[in-house]
Amino acid sequence: MSRRPPKEVPDPIDIHVGQRLKARRVGLRISQSEIGKSLDVTFQQIQKYENGANRIGASNLYKLAQALNVDVSYFFDELPSSTRLKSLSDQPAEGFQHDPMTQPESIKLVHNYFRIGSPGVRGRVFQLVKSIADAGVFIEAD
Repeated sequence: MSRRPPKEVPDPIDIHVGQRLKARRVGLRISQSEIGKSLDVTFQQIQKYENGANRIGASNLYKLAQALNVDVSYFFDELPSSTRLKSLSDQPAEGFQHDPMTQPESIKLVHNYFRIGSPGVRGRVFQLVKSIADAGVFIEAD
């Protein structure tokens, strides 16, 4: 009986889609088990999707979009434009692993930002953060 050789590196697009899945799931504070139930899969399968180790089929991608209240296109948003025009199967995945929006700190920041009830206060917080970033100010944490 012959076996297929193991795939060395997940496809960068699968990694990107998985990162977008994780970012949205964590932002909504939904567990892997909960989202797995909506697809009738285990939390381990969701882990594999989020790591890009397993590809998400079209029907499951659609179900995930419904469960997370996003369009299917959400999973492909911010995909580097250079990857849209050619095959990525022979390219390393490093270009996709530094998306700041997939970092836990970014997800928590966005989640807490939208918890601010007043649009005016939210706007001022946005302007403050933008001003600090534009000025290149580095504030040391204690």
